[in-house]
Amino acid sequence: TVTCCTLVRLMLNFSERITMTMKEKTTFVFIARFMVAAPIFGYLGDRFNRKIILSCGIFFWSAVTLSSSFITKEYYWLFVLSRGLVGIGESSYSSISPTIIGDLFTNNSRTMMLSVFYLAIPLGSGLGYILGSSAKEAAGDWHWALRVSPVLGMTAGTLILFFVPEPKRGHADQLGGRIKHRTSWLCDMKALAKNRSYVFSSLASAAVSFATGAFGMWIPLYLFRAQVVQKTAEACTKDICSSKDSLIFGAITCVTGLLGVVIGAATTRLCRQKTERADPLVCAVSMLGSAIFVCLIFVVAKKSIIGAYVCIFIGETLLFLNWAITADILMYVVIPTRRATAVAFQGFTSHLLGDAGSPYLIGLISDALQKSYTRSVLWQFLSLGYALMLCPFVIVLGGMFFLATALFFLDDRDKAEKQGKQRRTCQGHGREIVPGFILDKKGFSLKQWKFKVNRGIVSRKQDPPL
Repeated sequence: TVTCCTLVRLMLNFSERITMTMKEKTTFVFIARFMVAAPIFGYLGDRFNRKIILSCGIFFWSAVTLSSSFITKEYYWLFVLSRGLVGIGESSYSSISPTIIGDLFTNNSRTMMLSVFYLAIPLGSGLGYILGSSAKEAAGDWHWALRVSPVLGMTAGTLILFFVPEPKRGHADQLGGRIKHRTSWLCDMKALAKNRSYVFSSLASAAVSFATGAFGMWIPLYLFRAQVVQKTAEACTKDICSSKDSLIFGAITCVTGLLGVVIGAATTRLCRQKTERADPLVCAVSMLGSAIFVCLIFVVAKKSIIGAYVCIFIGETLLFLNWAITADILMYVVIPTRRATAVAFQGFTSHLLGDAGSPYLIGLISDALQKSYTRSVLWQFLSLGYALMLCPFVIVLGGMFFLATALFFLDDRDKAEKQGKQRRTCQGHGREIVPGFILDKKGFSLKQWKFKVNRGIVSRKQDPPL
C-alpha cells in the first residue's frame, strides 16, 4: 500500500515540477484548480470507497498529462486548461492517500510510513527540476518528460485498484467496528474550525508552503544574479539561459527533502520518549532553526556562492523536517471519519496562503524596489534578495504556530480519542448520532418504545418485552 502510494506521489511531483519549470505561468492555474477540487474529494473520501476514488483520480491525471504533451504553442490556452485539470486529478490523490495510511498504521509505525510516503515530494520535485531544466536547455523540447510519468502513474493506479486494501475508517485505532454513522459536512467543518491544534498546524504548513514556493521560483535566479555581481558569469539576454543553478538547486532540494523527512521521523520518535508534545515541538524548533540559515543565504551570497549553497542545504533540511510530522499531528487530533476533509482543507489553506501567491508577491516586491532605484546589475541582485527576506519572517511565524499547536496538542488528541470511542455528537442540527440509533433532541418512538437524549445519555422510558 505504502509503496504504491509513494510511487504515485513521486510521479505527481515529478510531472508537476517539470511543467512549473517549463511554464511558470501555469503554476497559479494548477494550484487554483487544486484548491477548488480538494474539498470536494475530501468530502467524498470520508464517505465512499477511497481506493476507487484514488484510482480514478490517478487515471484522470495520467490521461490529461499525456494529452497535454501533444499541445502546440498555437493552443497555449488549452495547455493552461490542461494544467488546471491535472490539479483536479492530483487533489483526489493528495486528499485521500494519507488517510488510508493513517487507517493501516498507528503511533511510531504510522509516523514511519507517512515519512516514506512524503519522501516522494522532494524526490519527485528534485527530479522534475533536473529533468525539466535539462530538457529545456539541451533539446528545447520538454514534452517527452511529460510522456514518461503518465505511464508510471497508470501502472501505480492499477496496482492500487487491484492490490491495495480498503481499510475500515479507524481500523488502526481499533474503531472500525464502532463507527456506524457519520456527521454532516457542515458539522465536520465546525469541528475542524474548533480544533485548535488542527488550525495552528495548518497555518504553520502554509508558512512552509509560502517559503518553498518562493524559493523554487526565485532562488536559482537570485544565485545567478549573485554570480553576475561577482563577475563569474555574464548577464543573460537570451530566452533560454544556462540552467546550472536550477540543476544544483534541484539536486539540493531532492537531497535535503530526503534527509529532512528521515531526520524528522527519527527525531520525533526519539523525543516521544521524553515528552508527549514531541511532534509539534520538533516542528517548531526545526522551523526556527531554518529561518536562521535562510537569513544567512542573503548575507553570504554576494561573496560566496558555495557558502550560499551550504546555507540553502541546511535551511531546507530543517524546513522539510515537518512534512510527515504535520500529517501525523492531523491523524492524532482528527477522528477517522473527518480525516480526508481535514487533509483536503489543510492542503487548501497551505496553497491559498502559501505557494499560490508567494512567488508573485516576491516578484512584485522585487520589481517595486527596482523601479524605485537604479536598474543596475547590483541592484537587481539586491532587490530580489530584499524581497526574499520576507521568507524567513514567514518561517518564524510558522514556528510560532507550531508552538501554539504544542499548547493544545494533548487536549485535542484526547478529545479525538474520546470521540472515536464514544458516541459522535453533532450539535445544532437537531439530532445526536449514537451507535445504532439516530434520535431527535425531543425523542421519538422506535417500534413503540420511546427514547430520549439527556446530556448525551440515551435512557429508556420503559423496558421492552422479552
